[in-house]
Amino acid sequence: MDDDAGDASPPPGPAPPAATGAPSLRDMAASPTSSRSVTETVNGSHRFVIQGYSLAKGMGVGKHIASETFTVGGYQWAIYFYPDGKNPEDNSAYVSVFIALASEGTDVRALFELTLQDQSGKGKHKVHSHFDRSLESGPYTLKYRGSMWGYKRFFRRTALETSDFLKDDCLRINCTVGVVVSTIDYSRPHSIQVPDSDLGYHFGSLLDSNEGVDVILNVSGERFHAHKLVLAARSTVFRSKLFDDESEGDKNEVNESEDLKEIVLDDLEPKVFKAMLHFIYRDTLVDDYELDASSSMGSIFDTLAAKLLAAADKYDLGRLRLLCESYLCKGISVASVASTLALADSHHAMELKAVCLKFAAENLSAVIRTDGFDYLKDNCPSLQSEILRTVAGCEEPCSSGGKSQSVWGQLSDGGDTSGRRVRPRI
Repeated sequence: MDDDAGDASPPPGPAPPAATGAPSLRDMAASPTSSRSVTETVNGSHRFVIQGYSLAKGMGVGKHIASETFTVGGYQWAIYFYPDGKNPEDNSAYVSVFIALASEGTDVRALFELTLQDQSGKGKHKVHSHFDRSLESGPYTLKYRGSMWGYKRFFRRTALETSDFLKDDCLRINCTVGVVVSTIDYSRPHSIQVPDSDLGYHFGSLLDSNEGVDVILNVSGERFHAHKLVLAARSTVFRSKLFDDESEGDKNEVNESEDLKEIVLDDLEPKVFKAMLHFIYRDTLVDDYELDASSSMGSIFDTLAAKLLAAADKYDLGRLRLLCESYLCKGISVASVASTLALADSHHAMELKAVCLKFAAENLSAVIRTDGFDYLKDNCPSLQSEILRTVAGCEEPCSSGGKSQSVWGQLSDGGDTSGRRVRPRI
């Protein structure tokens, strides 16, 4: 049964006197709040180099060369270049350029900019841009995956081929995408800024000061002081050495002069252990110049970064291994990729291995001429097979049902050792 507050009547008699000094409901209300809607763009850019323009011509109207996908605003994008144009009615008189939404999305609103670079050094680039100007109908909306924005008549081919935009049979296109996002910004009465964690700094200071040390690590005659609990917390291998193997007396001895347990490590170089200890306490890598240091032979296996990767794998330091993978990934080149692949495979560096396989597959005609590839042939033949399987995965069927000209063709005709292959897509 519903209650009807309107039926209630005040009791007879004079009204009670108003309380003096009591705050009204309005006085007791919370402080007013505010909010603000902010609509802005999340911007990102990609540079697409088209090497071998003259060879790309003649692939057919409506067929394009696609850039690698890139991420802006949480969506994947790609640049499509049509050497013979996109519109059949133009009879290949123009080249076409489009920016495509390459991932799932619905009604993605964005601003775009396409720049064809002037390669003469005069700075007279050809720019089509939504940025820095008023758009009468607002940002462009891409309805679904595969939707595109661009120009069917981006540039007349005859003019392009005699212009400063084409140099050494190469075109350079810069693309900027600005994805429109809206957020609500609301006021907070009070806020306190919390600084970044300084845990690594304090633990590093603890290591430097030798305060409270309770174990000595003897590494090839060089002795390092440390704290058992810190080592055990960071590495299951050290936990086992320090607490599970206390019955072993041949290598784990008590140093009578300091009354500290001493553990002998004969599987590491002192400089590698020092870098590993730096990570254990500070959670960071040592400086880059130390990681790059190698023997006079210059082999990647001799760098501190490679040896530290091996130590991280051996001592179950997963984060250190990933940091080393990330560092080594930055130095991948045609000359180094095969050796880096062998290194990654030896020490369970799966992220680094995947990058190496992809890079080697995309540049196979040049990679097979390196000493590193010969090393794989003699020592890691299974990795050569993995590279070829990755190549096969990179292939795309052409309209005739066969394979498109790519790395397989480069293997037979010698290929171009200086550039990446261009993959036509239908």
